[in-house]
Amino acid sequence: MSATLLIASGLVGLGCGAGLAISVGKQSLREARDAAKLEAQGLRKSAAMEAGAIRRKAETQARESALALQEAADAELESAQASLDKVQERVSSRGEALADRRESLDERKEELRERESAVRSLRDRAKGLRLSTEEAKVELLKQVEVLSQTSGADVIEILRSRWLEEAHADGAQLLRTVEQSAADAETSRTANRLITVAVSRYQNHFLIDQSLSNIPVPAPVLKVLMADDERILSALAKGANTKLNVQEGGESIRLEGLDGVGREVARRGLKGLARKAKALATAQEDPEAWVQMIRERLDGEVVRLGKKAFKVLKVKPAHSEIVSLVGALNYRTSYTQNQWLHAVEASFLAGMMAQELGLDVRLARRATLLHDIGKALTHKIEGSHAVIGADIARRLGEDEIVANAIGSHHADEPANSAYAYLVAAADAMSGGRPGARREQSEGFSTRLEDLERLGSGYKGVDHCAAVHGGRELRVYVRNNEVSDLQAVEMSTDIAERISEELVFPGQVKVTVIRATESVAVAL
Repeated sequence: MSATLLIASGLVGLGCGAGLAISVGKQSLREARDAAKLEAQGLRKSAAMEAGAIRRKAETQARESALALQEAADAELESAQASLDKVQERVSSRGEALADRRESLDERKEELRERESAVRSLRDRAKGLRLSTEEAKVELLKQVEVLSQTSGADVIEILRSRWLEEAHADGAQLLRTVEQSAADAETSRTANRLITVAVSRYQNHFLIDQSLSNIPVPAPVLKVLMADDERILSALAKGANTKLNVQEGGESIRLEGLDGVGREVARRGLKGLARKAKALATAQEDPEAWVQMIRERLDGEVVRLGKKAFKVLKVKPAHSEIVSLVGALNYRTSYTQNQWLHAVEASFLAGMMAQELGLDVRLARRATLLHDIGKALTHKIEGSHAVIGADIARRLGEDEIVANAIGSHHADEPANSAYAYLVAAADAMSGGRPGARREQSEGFSTRLEDLERLGSGYKGVDHCAAVHGGRELRVYVRNNEVSDLQAVEMSTDIAERISEELVFPGQVKVTVIRATESVAVAL
């Protein structure tokens, strides 16, 4: 019994404990659930608040972006509107200008109509006058034929012959006057005054040009030039059209050639190799391209110098080939005188003398500026530089007065205008001024004596004269001892002997003169 009671009481106790535990567990669960609900509510509220903040922030950013875009759009619209306003203003301005121009054109059309009407009227009047003149001419001719009892053609021939006789007489009288005045002391004084005035008015600074033929070359540069069978040296000599000879000792290279521009190309090339390592590298890489680059740069300078001469003298530019020849004179010398400076100086002098004589100053300057362009080509073309220059001037469309002045300034062709004499005078003044050219007087006198000695050594020669500074030898022969054919042979023979026996700069022209003089005295 007791055991059963004990078991039963134990079960009751366990059941009460379990029920108590279950009731406690349920309360805990309720509390946990309530706490979870409260926590969930808090989380929902927090999430809702955070979402609202994010939404408000996004809305604020969106409004700001929209505002910025609107401001940008407004600014762009304002700029576009301003541009449109400017375009409209320009269109309006151009419209007004076009309207003014249309009105002006209408006025000009009206003027042209009036002028055409006036020209038509004048043409009709001229036609009527021409008809009246022809009728009067026919009537007058009939009257002359009646009065002279001669046909009209004979009358015209008689009048023409008389007028020709009068013109010949006037020309002969003028020629006698000129010949007499040329020897007149007053004429000489006037000419000297003009020359003195021109020289005293002109002033310029001149540097003595040194035409260097020996260019110092450092040993490392010379070694590069001589490498690869003188590859660079040969390219420079070919591109410059100048012989390059290495002097004994290997310290310098001598330039030999008559092409002044080519010599300058060679000089610049050698100087550049000595000064710039980059130039040396370029020359080693491609010698031909390196020389071509130097030549192109120098050609540009030549053109600029030619244009400068025309601009300084205020003369209308010539053909591009002539401009280049004028610029090339800067690299040509005559007895150390720079020929570009000489041409400009002589042009100013000729212009001053032309002004004193009442002639065209610009025409005188132009003819004088071009008088030595042939010197830039004497290394290519044989003959007198004056003849070469005159041929080029005629070929390229220069005025005949200019071409003749070029060709006659050393008496290679007869002068046909006063400008030719001005060019010759200005050339002599520029070359003869103190300090212009340098040459030993003893050597100059000796050369003239040698020329005259060679010419005098032929049978039938009366006398010889070296003129134009030794550039021409005139041989006067006796006409009864030397025939025309012998005179031609004599000039050729003398020229060949001069070339073989004498040393002289430039060229020497040999002229054999055979003339017959008949003199009678009227008593």
